[in-house]
Amino acid sequence: MTIRCGFIGLGNQGKPIAAHLAPAGFETTVYDLAPDPIAELVAGGAKAADTPRAVGEAADVVGICVPEDDHVRAVVFGGDGLLAGMSGGVILIHSTVMPETVAAVHDAAAAKNVAVLDACVTGGAMRAAMKQITYMIGGPAEALETARPYLEATTEVALIHAGVLGNGAKLKLCINLITYIQWAAAYESMALARAIGLPQEILEQAGHSNGQITELMTNFLATHKVPDETVNDVGYQDLMRGYMKIAEKDLAWALELARKSDVSLPVGSLVSQSMARIYNVNDPKRR
Repeated sequence: MTIRCGFIGLGNQGKPIAAHLAPAGFETTVYDLAPDPIAELVAGGAKAADTPRAVGEAADVVGICVPEDDHVRAVVFGGDGLLAGMSGGVILIHSTVMPETVAAVHDAAAAKNVAVLDACVTGGAMRAAMKQITYMIGGPAEALETARPYLEATTEVALIHAGVLGNGAKLKLCINLITYIQWAAAYESMALARAIGLPQEILEQAGHSNGQITELMTNFLATHKVPDETVNDVGYQDLMRGYMKIAEKDLAWALELARKSDVSLPVGSLVSQSMARIYNVNDPKRR
């Protein structure tokens, strides 16, 4: 069966995912608040929509990749929202959100015979561009099979069916907790090495040799080799501040999920207060 695809949210992560759909032969309709990424995808064969509703009217399977829970709700609900334009089909929530947000979308979508999957993404923009991301998916197997052509067009790595609706979001928060704790470990080890006169390259060589420094940690440590004049540039600071806020949100959601589940995450709590330092953001109140 040939499906029509839609995509909402063409940011750092969303744009490279969506960019694979039209070249794979799918009729693809995209929406974003910013015109430039829309124009870029239209040049690659997609069609532009002026509202999320218009995406829903033109697509059977729609991916959403926006920064936060409130953004997901904003593009799904309302007269110009995605659900207003859909009748049947599947919504894929790629954003890192709380399970309650996924449930709220599902409850509203069920009335229109629209299935929902929390198809969270891990891997980052570079891996997305290379079709190397991993999907962590919660929801019914039937909806997953409907969405499978879309998913397989955007990754060659893994589709992990985590179980019932909401489990994809839960798994993503657990994975992100590992990521940020790794980065904090790499940052503090680097800070100590520098303070005692050890070159960062030697630290990385030793860490790679014994397997303690992962590829992800190496990519993170590269951001701390950027010259001071670049770090202090307004554009760079704005970029890093955006990443920092997403990290703080993700960790806040992990800690909230832990609180509701009667689990203590003392290390995660400390790391959540270190994001400005870790991302090299000039913010004395956070550092």
